[in-house]
Amino acid sequence: MRIKRIVLNNFRIYKGENQIDFRIDPSKNITIIAGKNGFGKTTFLTALVWAFYGRLMAQVEERYRLDIKGSGGYENYLKSLLNKQVAENPNLDTPSFFVEIELTDINIPSIPCRSVTIKRSFNLKNNQEDLLLLIDGSENELTKDVGYELFINDFILPREIAKFFFFDAEKIVSLAEAKSKAELQNLSRAYSEVLGIKKYEELKNNLESFQSKLKRRGISGLDEAHLNKLLTKEKRLIDLIDINQADQDELSIQLTNARAKSDALQEQLIREGNSVTLEELKDLKARRDSLKKKGELIKTKFKKLIEVAPLVIAGKKLYELYNRSQKEYHLTKNTVPPEVLKKEITSFTQDLILKLDALMTDDSYKREIKNIVDDQISNKFANSIDESKEQHSILLDYSESTHREFKAFYNYIHGSYKKELDFIVQEEKNNRILLNRALKKIKQGEARKDNPLAFKYRTEKQNTDLKIGELQEQKEILIQEFGKLSAELASHQKVLSEYEKNFKLVETDKKKFEVSENLLVKVNQVITRIKEEKKYSLQKSLLLSLKSLMHKKDFIADVRITITNDIMDIDLLDKENKVINKDSLSKGEQQLYATALLKALVAESGIKFPVFIDSPLQKFDKFHSENIIKEFYPTVSEQVILFPLLEKELSKAEYDLLLEHLNQTIVIENAQKGSQFREFHVLKLYDEIKVESYVS
Repeated sequence: MRIKRIVLNNFRIYKGENQIDFRIDPSKNITIIAGKNGFGKTTFLTALVWAFYGRLMAQVEERYRLDIKGSGGYENYLKSLLNKQVAENPNLDTPSFFVEIELTDINIPSIPCRSVTIKRSFNLKNNQEDLLLLIDGSENELTKDVGYELFINDFILPREIAKFFFFDAEKIVSLAEAKSKAELQNLSRAYSEVLGIKKYEELKNNLESFQSKLKRRGISGLDEAHLNKLLTKEKRLIDLIDINQADQDELSIQLTNARAKSDALQEQLIREGNSVTLEELKDLKARRDSLKKKGELIKTKFKKLIEVAPLVIAGKKLYELYNRSQKEYHLTKNTVPPEVLKKEITSFTQDLILKLDALMTDDSYKREIKNIVDDQISNKFANSIDESKEQHSILLDYSESTHREFKAFYNYIHGSYKKELDFIVQEEKNNRILLNRALKKIKQGEARKDNPLAFKYRTEKQNTDLKIGELQEQKEILIQEFGKLSAELASHQKVLSEYEKNFKLVETDKKKFEVSENLLVKVNQVITRIKEEKKYSLQKSLLLSLKSLMHKKDFIADVRITITNDIMDIDLLDKENKVINKDSLSKGEQQLYATALLKALVAESGIKFPVFIDSPLQKFDKFHSENIIKEFYPTVSEQVILFPLLEKELSKAEYDLLLEHLNQTIVIENAQKGSQFREFHVLKLYDEIKVESYVS
């Protein structure tokens, strides 16, 4: 299915009739509709959603519901859609607007056709909304019998999943940030809608409601009073939950707007030459102070090493001192003086010779033995006596502990001193480089502190960021309150269900109850089976999408989807099968994950419908942008329409990557009379728009 033609007439910023004719080329599926901020890109999407769903557009996306609520109702909202110049024209008798869409390559069971035309209009004079649906240019009786609204929902695009085909790339990150029970329930509802489970779940709810009504028919007066009390409490809890959810939705819108404002102010600061935010400047100054303290510690360590340097430079003299210390240590270790030792040994020798005299008679042998002993004693103790004399002239006289300290110091000089000195020098160099970088950034950040415009933007951004923090806190409180109310409601409904079991069924209703009970069992089995079957298919599809889009190929090794009751959660797993914390993902990676999830959901839905993407390539680095351009846009649908802000959301290099799949390029121009469409040759767009100043 493709869109062949779209006509916007007096719809908001589009004054008069503005038409786009889409070229059909099966080999090229991408069309670009570009324009500056405020020129009508988002309005274009709003026009399409309104044309398809009219009053029911509030069920497509939350922002439409809030817009309708903020306008004071659907009719007032419709009045706000009329072009202002037309609305203020006193000469116009019947102010009105319409949106017309022609679809081709559409396959509708039992109705052979080449094209389907949908035209929705609103006349402010009689507050009348009209919907016309043509098959090959003519009205069809079968579509009339079915009803145009129902026909569009059942045969073209169910409104429950339209948000996956008309989406804002900036806002889809909320899918990746789902944490609370309420947010996971929203994800689960989207999952059910896309996979066609919602109809079974609605049937289940209707059967349960039918059973409750059957049980209550034979209730007595006292039981009825108690039951009404329980039902009143149930309704009160449901109303509180609805109010809480509405407050959460309102805060989400405010958060989105505040974040967009913060980003815009940051961009203004960059244009003013002051790209450093106040928070970043504060962090930089803290880092500067930390690096300065670290530098002082490094200097202290370096001074201690430098104090030793003269001894290191002495070199040879230090070696001589070490040898002298070692020699004196060994001398002082000998506790008996050589003279005393010699005297004792001489006395022992004399006693020995006297003993020999008594045993030996040959005088020559006695003299020879005596001479040998005397010679040995003289030779052995000659050096010891000289050394003993030298000992009396000891120069260092180190104690044993001092000697050990000096020896350890000497070994340190010859061992780890050089390594430690080299390390300290390198550490000081690295710290100095980091400090200089921080000082440079701080200088750049403060370069225009006297610029009143930069000061205004900086102050406004600071206030906006504070508001974002406050809104986030309020939302967290609401989420916690939502959880408590949901738990209380579940507990109360269990009590109500148990109480209803005590009621005796009216005889005529017993059979109805049994039939509905059997149906309920079968429906639950069907829902469980479909969820389990589709779960594995979705896991595989999501993993393939992530691997094709992420440039870190081994970052996500697997995907695990768990479904418990009405809660669906998605875990991303690393190579060790550990869950990756989604908070650790960058904003670009979160958007990439959400994009992959959308692609998987669209693929699993099996619906062939054009995909419209507002604000594409936001938050992506050039590597991920390239993957999105090559792997996502060419495969997500047979017709993809992108609404980029040129140069910001789509650079020339990224545009060139699209050329292989680019079918058509249209720019939204704006003049005094309103916005209008102008087609450019795909190969000349960037050359021509720069000459004609379409890009700021």
